[in-house]
Amino acid sequence: MSQDVVAIVLAAGQGTRMKSALPKVLHRIAGRTLVEWSVAAALDAGARECVVVVGHGRDTVEDVTRRRFGERVRFALQTEQHGTGHAVRCAMEQALADFEGTVLILYGDCPATPPATLKELLAKTRGRRLGLVTARLSSPRGYGRILRREGRVVGIREDKDCDASERAIDEVNPGIYAVDAAFLRAAIADLGSDNAQGELYLTDVVAMAEDVVDVQGEMRQLQGVNDRWQLAACAAVLRERINEALARAGAGLVDPSTTYIDADCVVEADATVAPQVHLRGRCVVRSGAHVDVGCVLRDVEVAAGAYLQPYTVAADSHIGERAQVGPFAHLRPQTILSEGSKVGNFCETKKTTLGKGSKVNHLAYVGDGVIGARVNVGAGVIFCNYDGVQKHTTTLEDDVFVGSDSQLVAPVTIGQGAYVASGSTITKDVPAGALAIARHRKQDNKEGYATRLRERFAAAKRSADEPDEPE
Repeated sequence: MSQDVVAIVLAAGQGTRMKSALPKVLHRIAGRTLVEWSVAAALDAGARECVVVVGHGRDTVEDVTRRRFGERVRFALQTEQHGTGHAVRCAMEQALADFEGTVLILYGDCPATPPATLKELLAKTRGRRLGLVTARLSSPRGYGRILRREGRVVGIREDKDCDASERAIDEVNPGIYAVDAAFLRAAIADLGSDNAQGELYLTDVVAMAEDVVDVQGEMRQLQGVNDRWQLAACAAVLRERINEALARAGAGLVDPSTTYIDADCVVEADATVAPQVHLRGRCVVRSGAHVDVGCVLRDVEVAAGAYLQPYTVAADSHIGERAQVGPFAHLRPQTILSEGSKVGNFCETKKTTLGKGSKVNHLAYVGDGVIGARVNVGAGVIFCNYDGVQKHTTTLEDDVFVGSDSQLVAPVTIGQGAYVASGSTITKDVPAGALAIARHRKQDNKEGYATRLRERFAAAKRSADEPDEPE
């Protein structure tokens, strides 16, 4: 018979030691809030749903968790914080009054809790009243101590209530429990506040149970976040876990210790990610792609065989197969680079589609552009897309050549195969096959000239490539 499990995640506190206006459980690690990490761990371990106990920042906490987990989360309100026992009582009364099964209890500020540890706890607790996770600490100050008799757990003493002998105990309580719902319901009804903090301690439930079972955990993964230093420590644990999983699945992480990859990113086998790369949000790096040193990407798909040279910055963009970007390029949102295209160094793009085999060379700005195949955009070219009120589109049809240091004032279309002479300011459409010259005088479109010019260049190239006749 399967074990019916519902999790309670305690997330009502403000977290004053964070010294932040943001509720503690909404601080982020690797693209997820602390409470999202905890809920995900419970669900991954086998809970069919989670009840999140909310208080400070209630509306935002509910919105964040509901957007990620949908109907698998419900909420209980703890209007005043009177201890962990009181928080669990709120959850049981408001959301689990009729639940029969196992209640998994954990904290919303312990983001690195491993799902494997929770699974082990649930398996060991099956058919028992209560099970808990314990851990060893060389400096256990601040943590509740595990009390044992003849090797069995018989209780937990909170740090502020310990006597001298109990403070010497190095086995501590990380605060993770699996409890039979019926027993929990009765036990929390009997909790009292006769303790140093005048609160309802959930830990007192342990002494009420018989035949308590325990699972040993690693404190480095079970630690809570109370301040910014602990936030950074947990981030290091989770970053290592993410990178190890990717590397063991075949991703080429050159230096995992300096690689920052959010939890929702995908790096396929045989992709290469160099040191100091940041992949944020929901990036996808396909097999054979290479993301070089110092690139920062958010919500970007890098297709197979693409190469991002050092210090490329990109957001909400698609980089096509065998495309090349950078170094020091900036792809702003809605940039789409087609197969074999190229964006060179110190270029910026925004809301632009670059066709197959097309190139935007160095020191160019391309905004609101529709660029066809085999187009060459020279150095220093600017798409003048903003008139102070609206953005306008520049269209370059297939095989267009735009010379260096030109300005294209949108809305404007450069027809297929047309040339724009270097240093031109183009304010009118250029017909297909024409040469547009606009240098300090009225623009002059020479009909058909681009075609003849291209033929002349091609003939000259063929002549240069022919071998000399032997003497």
